[in-house]
Order: sequence, then structure tokens, then C-alpha cells
Amino acid sequence: MRRIEGHVSVITGAAQGLGQAMALRLAEEGSHIAVVDIARKPAERTAAQIREKGREAIVYETDVTDWTQVQNLAESVRQQFGKVEILINNVGWSSPGGPIQDQSVEMWDKTILICLSSAFYCCKAFVPLMLEEGYGRIVNISSMAGKDGNPNLVPYSTAKAGVIGLTKALGKELAQSGVMVNCICPAVIETEGALMVGPETQKVLISKIPMGRMGQPYEVAALVAYLASPECSFSTGAVYDISGGRATY
Repeated sequence: MRRIEGHVSVITGAAQGLGQAMALRLAEEGSHIAVVDIARKPAERTAAQIREKGREAIVYETDVTDWTQVQNLAESVRQQFGKVEILINNVGWSSPGGPIQDQSVEMWDKTILICLSSAFYCCKAFVPLMLEEGYGRIVNISSMAGKDGNPNLVPYSTAKAGVIGLTKALGKELAQSGVMVNCICPAVIETEGALMVGPETQKVLISKIPMGRMGQPYEVAALVAYLASPECSFSTGAVYDISGGRATY
């Protein structure tokens, strides 16, 4: 069943990992995809895979930590696709793990900018387009780190907690507009990014998961596909865990 046939999805960080998995799943559900990433070559590969599924895909080489570039992105998507129904704020980055005294101020600023400010910028730019249509679905990618707080990952945990706050506030703000805003909190997922935290931190994170394994990108993409669809019609400002049993609240 193609639940979002003909819809247009904007997915940040779509070149690889979770973003790529989401892009391909939403294409299978019938959506055209704006592939947003700073890495053009892998983004083009993702776009080619989307086109193989019969969907339109356009690559937007954009730094979503730059408000001016995000404004230009929104205008370009409007001109080329004519509309936007779905926004997936997926782009993220985790600083190398370590105690707070070893975390530089520059690393803190970079993590907040990539993981939190980028989501605010994209919501600010694309919500007006959705309000014009009276319909939209926004899915923000947070993390279990944002709910529990992970030791030795203070900048990342803080940024992802901010994504949860953004989701709750904006979901209530738009509750009667037809635009639903939700977020997901994955536990550690087997992607390139998971390798950045180092083997010891990985071991700690996996030890918290009752299933005893990392999640897979396709498992996250399946949840996102529901939240991006019209079937998600009575849930907004909500936080969905996908954690192998780590969180049950």
C-alpha cells in the first residue's frame, strides 16, 4: 500500500545511514524525495536508487546549519516540486565520546548547531509551506540519549533533548492546523555515525538494550513511514521510542 502516493518529502542527511533508509522507504510508499545533504556524491547515489523505484528525486547540496541556505532550500523545493507535505529532520552528528572536561566549547557549539538548530531552521522554513496546504507531517529524529542522557556524550544528549522539546512545543502550536509534528528516539542504530562514539561507548549503549543488539536503519524507516503518512492523524507533539526495549515509557 502506497500511503503517501504523490507526496513530496524533504529529508535532511539523506545521503547515507538512517536518512538513506528513510528516503528509500518513503519512495516505496509513493513519495517524491528532496534529498538534502552536504555530500553530493553519495546523495546522488541515493537519488538514483529512488528514481529506480519510479519516484522523482532531486539532490539539494545544502548545509542545514546555515539559515540562509535553508531559506534558499525551501524556495528551491517550492519552485521545483510545487509543494511539501513531509519534512524529516534527520541530519545529526555526535562528537567523540569523553568526559565533560575533555569536551571543547567548539565541539559543543558544533553539536548543538547540527543536531538542534538545523531542525529549528528547517521547521521555520517549511512550516509556512505546509500551512498554505493545511496539511503536513514533520518527523524529528531525536535519540534515547535525549531522554535518558548518555554519560560521556553530554553535547549530543543535550542537543537531542532539545529536539524533543522542539517537537512538543511545535506539535501543540500546530495542533489544529493539519500539520502533525512528532519525533522518534532510537537507541543506537547500526550506521556509520554509531562508529564515531568509539567501541567502549558502543558497548555501554548496547548493554542498555534488552534485545542485546543495535537497531537497523530499515526498522527506524518503518516507524517514520507511519508518522509521515495520513494514517498518523491523532498524534502530534509525541515521542516514539524505538529502542529494543531500552525505554518502555
